[in-house]
Amino acid sequence: MKLSIYLAGEIHSDWRKEIKEKAEALELPVTFYGPMEDHDRSDYIGEEILGTQPNAILRDEAASSINNLRTELLLQKSDLVIALFGEKYKQWNTAMDASAAISLGKPLILIRPESLHHPLKELSQKAHVTVERVDQALQVVQYVFSN
Repeated sequence: MKLSIYLAGEIHSDWRKEIKEKAEALELPVTFYGPMEDHDRSDYIGEEILGTQPNAILRDEAASSINNLRTELLLQKSDLVIALFGEKYKQWNTAMDASAAISLGKPLILIRPESLHHPLKELSQKAHVTVERVDQALQVVQYVFSN
């Protein structure tokens, strides 16, 4: 069995690289998906495809529609979603992706520091597992494959 995992979360740090490297070291049979990690491409994909938009709001809306399509397709394709909430950035997209995973009936592992317990308490109760570190999320995945 091989699992497809969608990595939801901010795109400003290298947490995805960390989780991929650690999963490979553990020899976990997984494939990873996630949002567009090139922030500028994500912001301007609407104009890249549809042409210059008359203002910033329409530019954002054009990009959002394409990014939402991409996210929905990759979420649906995934067997599991791991959503990371860090302390540095406001993470509305992470919350949206985690909620979409729940709505789609996708198993969800939520990674969040203890300091974010209160603002994420309802989402944490809907997740299958809540942990504080990437290593713990991978231990959960590793346990799925153990005999």
